[in-house]
Amino acid sequence: MMSSQPETKPWMVAAQLGFVLFAALLVFGFVTSAKEGELRRRCAAACILHPDYVGASRLAPDFSLKDMSGQEVTLRSFRNKVVVLNFWTKTCKPCLEEMPEFSTLQALLRERKDTALLTVSADEGPDDVRDVLKIALRGNVTFPVLFDPNRQVITGQYGTKLFPETWIIDKRGVIRARFDGTRPWSNPVMIELIDAIRSGSYCPVEIHNAHASGEAAKLCEALSEGVPSP
Repeated sequence: MMSSQPETKPWMVAAQLGFVLFAALLVFGFVTSAKEGELRRRCAAACILHPDYVGASRLAPDFSLKDMSGQEVTLRSFRNKVVVLNFWTKTCKPCLEEMPEFSTLQALLRERKDTALLTVSADEGPDDVRDVLKIALRGNVTFPVLFDPNRQVITGQYGTKLFPETWIIDKRGVIRARFDGTRPWSNPVMIELIDAIRSGSYCPVEIHNAHASGEAAKLCEALSEGVPSP
């Protein structure tokens, strides 16, 4: 005796296909949402802070300069550390106003052994800046100060002409960001950016002269929209 197969109704097929499509859309939406969330996490700090440059195509030029005690310091010696590199001069009022921020940043980074803060002055030497720094910091200098009176490094290698200017360099010596003018260096968002660079979590965006390009360009523009420059 032959058994009969239950008849498959067209509406049943359509329902099954609809369910499969709905499930696929749910999975796609979840994956897309997860990717967007991860991209937002990686890019939030870099986009909100409005850097004047963000990229991954330029190695920071190496240099050797003397510090406050006359010892030679090379940038190369900080490889495997994230370096915050600031250029300044005592005749730049915003530079001096920014100094307490760097003092606070130095304290915040103290436990992060894979970071370093370096400041490079365009002035003649220690005697030329010691008093102004004490006034600006209301105490002793807590971070390294190097000297480039001929601006061979500041302008010759890095192209800096206006002060202050600050660069963030990753552990491989790649320039990741540049900020022209003063910034809130002790701000939690800035620390978040430094920590992201420490972990190698980079935002896939390039910024040149406030123009963003790359995978995260639209996201970066959306994140920075309506957020005032620090």
